[in-house]
Amino acid sequence: MRNRTWYRLSLVLLAFSLLATACGDDGDDNTGGGDDDVASDDGDSGDSGDSGSGEETMASLADVCPSPLVIQTDWFPESEHAALYNLIGDGYSVDSDNKSVSGPMVAGGSDLGIELEVRSGGPAIGFSPVAAHMYTDASVHLGYGSTDGQILRHADTPMLSVLAPLEKNPQMIMWDPAVYPNVNTLADLGAEGVTINIFGGGTFADVFIAQGIWSSDQVDPSYDGSPARFVSEGDIAQQGFASSEPHLYENVIEEWSKPVQFQLLHDTGFEIYSQTLAIRPDDKADLDACLMQIVPIIQQSTVDYAASPGHGNAVIVDTVEQFADVWVYDAARAEFAHAKMLEIGLISNGPDGTVGNMDPDRIQSIIDQLMTAGMDVPSGLTASDIMTNEYIDDSIGF
Repeated sequence: MRNRTWYRLSLVLLAFSLLATACGDDGDDNTGGGDDDVASDDGDSGDSGDSGSGEETMASLADVCPSPLVIQTDWFPESEHAALYNLIGDGYSVDSDNKSVSGPMVAGGSDLGIELEVRSGGPAIGFSPVAAHMYTDASVHLGYGSTDGQILRHADTPMLSVLAPLEKNPQMIMWDPAVYPNVNTLADLGAEGVTINIFGGGTFADVFIAQGIWSSDQVDPSYDGSPARFVSEGDIAQQGFASSEPHLYENVIEEWSKPVQFQLLHDTGFEIYSQTLAIRPDDKADLDACLMQIVPIIQQSTVDYAASPGHGNAVIVDTVEQFADVWVYDAARAEFAHAKMLEIGLISNGPDGTVGNMDPDRIQSIIDQLMTAGMDVPSGLTASDIMTNEYIDDSIGF
């Protein structure tokens, strides 16, 4: 999803702007502090390996899955990815040069017999979309996808989603509630004519304009990731992630240091699935037996992380620290993300009580919205072209 790539690029710029205040003090965004707080739930920063499911034994994956099983994410490690990092057990190793982490795949206290390798995206792959990268690197077995990106790139780099660990997309628009006390929704921002500062190249703004929620003259696609304009002007709205920016603006960006209000894009009807686990469709036959096993394991890991975030967050925080790059992600930020994801339903069951499955009607709605907005949607594309629930265990949920 191009919009997400640009958003995550902004966090590199934002990280640079925060380094001066975050380093050398007790700020929440200081990578040097707080690791022990996260690790304390499981005893250390990477040696627990118990996802907390309580299962005594699990079958080995060695006969059905490649080892290492390689999963390509869309950014540096963060708690939105925790369903994966939660499955990396004792003795994991971090490759700071290639921005990856690998170790034994562990669930329910059992070693599953294969290595799991989670690779970072964004700068680590030259900001290439994950789908495009996977079509140049056959060693990647699964990668992150998003509904709108899969639709618009289907003709060139088709991807088939097999699992959606996040029920809702974390992207949101935020504003100052003190300046706009009567604004509660993105539609209210449109009615008030508030300038909405976003990255160029996304899809949601064009959809909202086509639907009449926003007007084109109030959408400013000049956002560069810096908090400077939002802080200095005070009366604009801005793009962000609900699991990140509210914490940063209230606790880390000293020039703001107060709450923001927001609404998810999802709650305005743009209900994409973000950060799904997807495969190249041509790999489906070869990966079929493996997917039958690992998809339910990742479903359960999502539930386990929600109940006990210590291990997953510890692996994330420790990995980011070992990367020693511009990306900063400390314990406080991980803890906020976990709590906020649960609070607003980013991690949750679908409407049928199952975690990780996808609703074809919801995806068809996005296809229809993109077509109505005049975007280049392949003729005849349907939800079944970009997703399948055949590997989902319907019994696993919150």
